[in-house]
Amino acid sequence: MDFPTFKTEFHLKGIDLLPHRDPFLFVDELISADETGCIGTYTFTDANTAIPGKTVNSFFEGHFPFYPVVPGVVLVECMAQVAGCAIVARKLLPEGQAAFLLAAIDKVRFRRPVRPGDKLVTVVRNVKVMSKLGVFDLKGYVGDTLAVEAEVKCVLGTQDKLGF
Repeated sequence: MDFPTFKTEFHLKGIDLLPHRDPFLFVDELISADETGCIGTYTFTDANTAIPGKTVNSFFEGHFPFYPVVPGVVLVECMAQVAGCAIVARKLLPEGQAAFLLAAIDKVRFRRPVRPGDKLVTVVRNVKVMSKLGVFDLKGYVGDTLAVEAEVKCVLGTQDKLGF
C-alpha cells in the first residue's frame, strides 16, 4: 500500500519525543509529519517474536494466550502516541515536557486482529489542532490491511500544566 507522505521527514524514535517509557511506549519511529498529519510505526513483540533491544509486550502472556492479540485499548493508545510525537516534532509543545491526555475516543472500529510480530503503521490526519486540544483521525495498518481506526480528542499541554 502507498501511504501518504508528509512534508517533513523525521525518522525519530518515540522515546526521544514522548514522556512515555517502557512498558507503555508504543512508538518505534515517527517517519514524517506536517500540519495535515503524520505517519509512524510500532512493532508488537512477544517472547517468540522478540527483537534485540526492544521490550517484549508482556500483555500477550495473558490476553488470549492460545491466540494472542493486541488489546484494542492498546491499539488506540499506540495510534494516539504517534499523533503526540508529531505535535512535539513540529515544536507545537516543548520536547521533554509535552503531555497528552485522551479526552474522548469516538468511531472506533477494529477491522482485523493485530498479533505478535505485526508492525502497525499509523496514519494520522489532523482534524483540528489548537493550543490546548487536538482532534485526530487515526488509521492503523498491518501491511496493506486496515486493522483499526478511531477519532480521538486529546488535551495538549506540558507536564506541569495540562489546562484543566
